[in-house]
Amino acid sequence: METVQPSNGSTLRTVFSLPVIVAALGYFVDIYDLVLFSIVRVPSLKALGLTGQELVDQGVFLLNMQMAGMLIGGIIWGVLGDRKGRLKIMFGSIFLYSVANLANGMVSSIEAYATLRFIAGIGLAGELGAGITLVSEVLHKNVRGYGTMIVASVGVSGAILANVIAKSYDWRTAFIIGGILGLLLLALRFGVAESGMFRGMESQARLRKGSFLSLFTSRDRFGRFYHAIMIGLPSWFVVGVLITFSPEFARMLGVQGTISAGNAVMYCYIGLVAGDLMSGLLSQLLRSRKKVVLLFLLLTVAAVGIYFTASGVSEATFYAICGLLGFGIGYWAVFVTIAAEQFGTNLRATVATSVPNFVRGMTVPITTLFLALRNQFGLQQGAIMVGVLSLAIALFSLWRLEETFHKDLDYFEEFL
Repeated sequence: METVQPSNGSTLRTVFSLPVIVAALGYFVDIYDLVLFSIVRVPSLKALGLTGQELVDQGVFLLNMQMAGMLIGGIIWGVLGDRKGRLKIMFGSIFLYSVANLANGMVSSIEAYATLRFIAGIGLAGELGAGITLVSEVLHKNVRGYGTMIVASVGVSGAILANVIAKSYDWRTAFIIGGILGLLLLALRFGVAESGMFRGMESQARLRKGSFLSLFTSRDRFGRFYHAIMIGLPSWFVVGVLITFSPEFARMLGVQGTISAGNAVMYCYIGLVAGDLMSGLLSQLLRSRKKVVLLFLLLTVAAVGIYFTASGVSEATFYAICGLLGFGIGYWAVFVTIAAEQFGTNLRATVATSVPNFVRGMTVPITTLFLALRNQFGLQQGAIMVGVLSLAIALFSLWRLEETFHKDLDYFEEFL
């Protein structure tokens, strides 16, 4: 059941439809909560009595707990999205991470902190994939790139609000505000209709839906799944290593002034908003997803090079470089759209939800490898080695994926 192609006069109204707005706001709250820990890592851990190297080691542990939760949640929510519906999963995930973040504002130990970051991670895993799947299915193929662009661009700006809130209130209040924002968002679900493609699939009683294991029983399906994940790898190398630990890198590089992780996150995500807008527009103008991702991966290579040669620069220049890094990885909307477009309706939510969370979950091996290489080769060399590996894998995987800009999404995956 293909969606109707909008006329020129109705395109804007179609793109800014309620499903797109709700998905965008949901991702906005998702990103707020997702990056808040990186912003409040140091003050929250100091408040719990940690000092020195513990701030880095326990910070990595908590970040990995959050990302491990997202990895597991990506599978759970994705499967449920294909079996129960895109909307149910979108708002179920919002409820879980909102409640977890309210509780996170009241922790008094590392153990409780870690447990709640894990639970919040599970909740955070469902929002983006369900939203992108819904938007991709309700918009015509000629404009769906605009819809996913809006979702990602509005969403990543949640990081800017997170930094503003974290600077205006203490870390506990910042977590509680994130939880309240999520619960308020639930009120919008009642005006949004389920995807027509999903409703059409519900009548197919014998059709296998949301079969995560089927991604591993076919070489073709596994290849599409694996390469869709790998093209997003540099995003979380940049955010999970270069931005999260920017104060440590800035001291090593002799950057003038004191670099705040919160400000680094904010400027990175300002760049990410601009990058998502630009990559989304370019994908529509060039009528290609792959060309745009290639361009932005090359921009990321250049930005990482500038980052590690920024010895002795001013505080403002360093933050500008963080913004450039964010712009380079601003192909997130196109990346998730590619993942959604690779698979049929009965596996689309499973893939679109699990792929970005597998990428986020890759923060665990990325940071683990970074810490191991840092101990052996030093902070800068360790990070460069991890970055080169991430970018090389992403470029190879992009080459292996098919172009999906013109692809009709109204079809099913067939299992033998």
